Amino acid sequence: MEETPRSVGEASTTNFVAARPSSAKTDAVTMRGCGFANLALVGIDREELRGRLAMPEYLRLAMRDCIKRKDSTEIPDHLLLPGGAAADMAPHAPMVVFINPKSGGRHGPVLKKRLQQLMTEEQVFDLTEVKPHEFVRYGLACLETLAAKGDECARECREKMRIMVAGGDGTVGWVLGCLGELHKDGKSHIPPVGVIPLGTGNDLSRSFGWGGSFPFAWRSAMKRTLHRATLGSVARLDSWKIVVSMPSGEVVDPPYSLKPTIEETALDQALDADGDVPPKAKSYEGVFYNYFSIGMDAQVAYGFHHLRNEKPYLAQGPVTNKIIYSSYSCTQGWFCTPCVNNPGLRGLRNIMKIHIKKANCSEWEEIHVPKSVRSIVVLNLYNYGSGRHPWGNLRPKYLEKRGFVEAHCDDGLIEIFGLKQGWHASFVMAQIISAKHIAQAAAIRFELRGGDWKNAFLQMDGEPWKQPMKSDYSTFVEIKKVPFQSLMINGE
Repeated sequence: MEETPRSVGEASTTNFVAARPSSAKTDAVTMRGCGFANLALVGIDREELRGRLAMPEYLRLAMRDCIKRKDSTEIPDHLLLPGGAAADMAPHAPMVVFINPKSGGRHGPVLKKRLQQLMTEEQVFDLTEVKPHEFVRYGLACLETLAAKGDECARECREKMRIMVAGGDGTVGWVLGCLGELHKDGKSHIPPVGVIPLGTGNDLSRSFGWGGSFPFAWRSAMKRTLHRATLGSVARLDSWKIVVSMPSGEVVDPPYSLKPTIEETALDQALDADGDVPPKAKSYEGVFYNYFSIGMDAQVAYGFHHLRNEKPYLAQGPVTNKIIYSSYSCTQGWFCTPCVNNPGLRGLRNIMKIHIKKANCSEWEEIHVPKSVRSIVVLNLYNYGSGRHPWGNLRPKYLEKRGFVEAHCDDGLIEIFGLKQGWHASFVMAQIISAKHIAQAAAIRFELRGGDWKNAFLQMDGEPWKQPMKSDYSTFVEIKKVPFQSLMINGE
C-alpha cells in the first residue's frame, strides 16, 4: 500500500524537532530541564549574557511607554535618539520574557526578579500587568514605528526579536495566539518562542527540548536557559482552529480561549448535516496547539478544575496537582462504572458521529467510533499528559496497513485516538500499550446529539467545559488547520 502524503501546504525550510526522540535524547532533555545538563555553559558570564539580550535603554523605555499609553503611532521626543541609532547598537539576540507569576507555585515572583537581574527590568513582562496582545500591538509596533523613521537599531531589534514564556502550556498558547495576529496583518519577522516550564504537564516545553519541570538549581539554570534561547534553531508548530456550533439559546460557560463568533455558523458547508442543524445557532471559536478531547478525561478535568477553584489551597504545585487529579479521577466512574448503569451508555458512539478529511483530499468521510471508547483525543504534539506518548512509536508495517504516516507536529495532520476505561487509560499513560488508534486527518467534524446524555464534557489544551446537548438538534465541533504555523525555539 502506498503511504499517504504527509504534508499539506508548504514544506518548511527550518530545522524541526524530532517527533520520535531517542531515549538518550529524552534523558538529556529531562536532565537539562532539572539543571544538571549542559555543564559546559556553567561558566556563562552574566554581563556578557546581558549584552547579548538587552536592548538600548531608549528602546526599552519607548516600548514600555507605548504599551502604557496603548498608542504606538506617536513616541515622545525625550524617548528618541536624534537621527535614530545605528544597527550595530542592537544586541545579538534581543529578547523579552513573559512570566505568569501564578504558575510554578512559589517560584513565579522570585523567578521574575532573577530574570530582571539577568536581562533588564523593562524586558520582563508580568502577565498580570501586561498582556501578550498589548506587547504585540504596542510594543512591537513601537519598534516598527521607529524603524519607519530610519532607526536601524530598532529595525534590527524588531527583526531579531525572540520571546521566552515562563509558564505552563496554557500560557505559552496564549502568547502564540497573540503572535498569530501578526500573520493575519501580513507582518514578517514573527518572533519565535521558547519556554521556561512552570506548569503541570509542560508538554509544549517537552516537545521542543526545554524540559518537563522547573529546574531545581533554577538560579544558575536561568543563565543557561537564556543562553540556549539566543542560540536555538527555529522549528515550526501547527495550530488548529476549533469552531463549536450549538443551538441558539443553550447556556454554556466556555473557557477563556473560546470566543463568540460574529457569524451565526462558521462550519464547512461542503458537509451536509442531514437536516440536524438548528434553525438558529450560535458559535464559538478558538485555537489549540496540543490537544482537544471529548469524554471522560474532559469530565475529570472539569471536576478537578472546579475543585481547585473552590479550594485554591489544594493547588500547591505540579506534584500536588497530579496527586489530587489522579485521586479525583477514581471518583468519577472511569475506573468503576456503577452496576446500576449500563456501561454501554457511557460509550461515546451513542452520542457522536465523526467525519474527517484526509491529507490532500477535499471530501469528507465518516469514520467508525469504536464501541468501547469513553474518551476521544485529538493530538497535535507527540507529548501528552506530562510527557506520555499515547499514539506510540508505530512500526512501518502497521503504519502502511492502517494508511497512517509517522506523526509530526508540523505536518498538517492530526492524530485521533480513543481511551476506554480508566484501566486502559492507565496502561496507555504508563506506555505499556498504545491508545486505540482511530484516524489521522487534515480536518475533523464531531457531531454530538443528546438523549440519555444531557451534557458532554470537552477540553482544549487543559481548559475543560461542560457542553449541553439537545436530542432534536446536533451540536457540531469542527477542527481545521490554521493556515500559518507558529515558530518555536529549540531548547536542545
